[in-house]
Amino acid sequence: MASSKTAEPTRRDFLYIATGSFAAVGAAAAVWPLVDQMNPDASVQALAAIEVDLSAIEEGQSVTVKWQGKPVFIRHRTAKEIEEARSVDISTLRDPQSDEQRVKEGHEQWLVMVGICTHLGCVPVGQSGDFDGWFCPCHGSHYDTAGRIRRGPAPLNLEVPAYEFVEDEKVRIG
Repeated sequence: MASSKTAEPTRRDFLYIATGSFAAVGAAAAVWPLVDQMNPDASVQALAAIEVDLSAIEEGQSVTVKWQGKPVFIRHRTAKEIEEARSVDISTLRDPQSDEQRVKEGHEQWLVMVGICTHLGCVPVGQSGDFDGWFCPCHGSHYDTAGRIRRGPAPLNLEVPAYEFVEDEKVRIG
C-alpha cells in the first residue's frame, strides 16, 4: 500500500518565506541611499538649462544671470557697438574670432557670454576698459564690445555658451 503525502505548507515554510522577504526589503533599503547619492544635486539639474526673457532689457543695457553656478552676461548691444565690433581686423586679435561667430544670425544685437575672465577666473566689469566692453580689474585684461580679448594677460575671449533663441525675446542657455 502506497502512502501519499501531500506537501502542505508548514509553519516553518511560512517563517522561511517571511524571513527571506524581510531580508530582501532590508537589503533594498540599505542599497537605495548608496544609489541615490550618485544622482546630481537638484540645484545642478535645475541650472542645466535656463530660459531668460529679454523683453525687459533696453538697448545698451546688460544683465547678469546665473547658469551652472557661473555668471552669464547678456548684453543688448547698440548699433554703434555692433559696428565697432565688426570693424576690428580679426588678424590683430590674440584669439581671432569675428563678431558674427560670437552672436546668432538674426539676433546680432544680443551678446551672450560666460562672465569669467579667461586669465584667472575673475568677473570682469561691464562697459569699461579701453574698448568700452569689459575690464578685469584683477590683472588688467580688456575685452571689446564682442567680448574678445584685446589687451592684458587673458589668453582667450570670454566664452560664449551654447544657447538658442526659443522666441524673438526669449533665449535658452545650456
